[in-house]
Amino acid sequence: MRKNAALSFVLLCTLVLSQASFIFARFDEGMYMPDKIAGIAGLKKRGLKISPLDIYNPAGGGLSEAVVRLSIGCTAEFVSPEGLILTNHHCGLDAVVSASTPEKDLVETGFRTDGRAGEIPAKDYSIFITEREEDVTAKVMQGTENLTGEALAAAIKKNVDALTAAEKAKAPAGSTIRIQVMNNGYFAYLFQTREISDIRVVYVPPRNIGVFGGDPDNFEWTRHTGDFTFLRAYVAPDGSSAPYSASNVPYKPKRFLTMNIGGLKDNDFTFILGYPGGTTRYRESQSIEYAREDNFPFLWRWLDARSAALREIGRTDEEKRIKYQSDIANFDNSRKVFEGGERRLNQADVVEKRGAEEARFSQWVSAEPTRQKKYGTVLADIAAASAESNKYAKRDILVRRMGDGTMPMFRAIYMAVAENKMLSDSERQAKLAEIQKSLAGREPIYEREMLKFFLRQFADLPEGQKFDGAEKLFGSFGGQARVAAETAFAENVAEGDYWTAETVAALYGPQTLDFRPERDNVKAFAAALKMEKDAANARAVAFAGKIDRLRLLYQQGMAEMKGITPYPDANSTLRFSFGNVKGYAPREAEYRTPFTTMKGMWEKDTGINPFDMPQKLKDLQTKQDFGRYGEGDSVVVNFLCTADIIGGNSGSPVFNGKGEQVGLVFDGNYEGLGNDYYYDPNVNRTIAVDIRFVLFVTEKFGNAKWIVDEMKVVGGPKAKAASN
Repeated sequence: MRKNAALSFVLLCTLVLSQASFIFARFDEGMYMPDKIAGIAGLKKRGLKISPLDIYNPAGGGLSEAVVRLSIGCTAEFVSPEGLILTNHHCGLDAVVSASTPEKDLVETGFRTDGRAGEIPAKDYSIFITEREEDVTAKVMQGTENLTGEALAAAIKKNVDALTAAEKAKAPAGSTIRIQVMNNGYFAYLFQTREISDIRVVYVPPRNIGVFGGDPDNFEWTRHTGDFTFLRAYVAPDGSSAPYSASNVPYKPKRFLTMNIGGLKDNDFTFILGYPGGTTRYRESQSIEYAREDNFPFLWRWLDARSAALREIGRTDEEKRIKYQSDIANFDNSRKVFEGGERRLNQADVVEKRGAEEARFSQWVSAEPTRQKKYGTVLADIAAASAESNKYAKRDILVRRMGDGTMPMFRAIYMAVAENKMLSDSERQAKLAEIQKSLAGREPIYEREMLKFFLRQFADLPEGQKFDGAEKLFGSFGGQARVAAETAFAENVAEGDYWTAETVAALYGPQTLDFRPERDNVKAFAAALKMEKDAANARAVAFAGKIDRLRLLYQQGMAEMKGITPYPDANSTLRFSFGNVKGYAPREAEYRTPFTTMKGMWEKDTGINPFDMPQKLKDLQTKQDFGRYGEGDSVVVNFLCTADIIGGNSGSPVFNGKGEQVGLVFDGNYEGLGNDYYYDPNVNRTIAVDIRFVLFVTEKFGNAKWIVDEMKVVGGPKAKAASN
């Protein structure tokens, strides 16, 4: 997911297909700062039964205190007074992979223990608790009204540094102060957070529950995936954060969530608290066009190539198959995000609709002299800056990426050529040690495949954007002959006999005059790449020096025209979103209802990964042995709601109107991708695991009732009977 909406095209806040005026309560769009919940009209009418202060209270005590950010970029929540944490299976995957071996693949089998003594460390995991947040926009932007470029950035930095220092002096021990400037200076917020660094794995369902459906079902509805994991936070005996130690004790959170197993029905109100990763809802049409035509197409192909290369390595090496399965899952997830995003931006005509809004804005500006003075050249200035920055966009994307750390040998060669230094013997020895360290653990097969990928992408560049470094080496070849020449080049760098740490270090010394194609062709390519990358970076720097002020004016003008105060773009800080349980129509003559059950999971079963439903789940379904978690003749597995999410919301709790947890966010639907740029109330849906399936699997399938007993669980058959 993340991985992660609607076709409404209200500019600055979104793209609203109906082009109706923006009304907070009309659509379910919005990832709101917690301090703004009280200002959202219509929540009570929609079904919120608690006060906004019960959700977020600057004085403390709100539900938000139970919702945390995982260090890997997901959301999680405290669900017991003993530091028990609930999040997604895919969010805990790295921890499970790091604890696995070829003899004991915990991803495949799952992990369970009979008590806290058996919990295992979640390697490199920590959590961040938001203790308070405060709107400090006026303080951060003070004195910046007429500044641009470097002067604007310097003034903002000065204000941020001063405010950060003052707040740090007042913050309690163990707390961190961070100020984030959002939307090019439209907003600035202060965040006080606390980190806990001893996190342990408590319970993980097996792969064929936690990842049932695999990549084919990713971002699809219907889903039948038990994408959940239980962790626990530990601290030192004095309550302070500490690295793993046998003497650490479970953390006592200020707030933990209540589980409601009473179930949902169609159109029930829901809300979500979480840490959505990033959106760009207010961008100009040129930025959306760049994403649609250039960036998204590159990114999904690049990620697909990375995933395929790691799969090739794992086919013949079981240890590496286990090691890289989390990376593969992440690459596959992100690939589908960008591939689907490209498709949706095209299908929804998002660029064209944003352009229509800009035409309306131009007319609005022209109608009044004070608007002309403030906003008169904004659209033209953005268009000019974008045209200059993006004129070689497809090539610039490639040359900026190719020298990165995903190809260690090529990067070492590139850096030697780019530095173009003659070192002394002792300096070369030090450089050799540095290069050897950078090459440790590299995967030649992976590097070979990535080099082949980039060379193919260069070959496919349109006329006018061709890369000289590639054309001089391969341009004289045609068809398969060029592919063969590119493959030979990649094999030479990644797997050949010539390139070693020693031959790379030799580039920092005197060179022989004889021409060696295995060396000098690569050097020539790297030198051309350096020159082209410098030019691309210069365009990016020039664009960056202009665009912040222009985008700020653009957003201010659009908001003024609409008569709205927008919510900030998502940026991995705590947010509130809301909606209702609701299905959708993905295409003509088709409607998807909002609930799935174990019966549907069985319908998908083929007995083959990724559609291999566990036999024990089939047995429980056959016997209808659901405990208190069943509904009718099955157990609800997943459900849909209209709340606005994006990558980073994975693991977020879904609440009912009473503020009780009823689900766990783990995905969005394919039709809603592209939602970093727009939200469509007709098709954008959050996909969540029903909390009943989480507890059912833990208790009835996993035989880990001790975990459920630690939680506060309400609702269910007894509660329903009592209310009748």
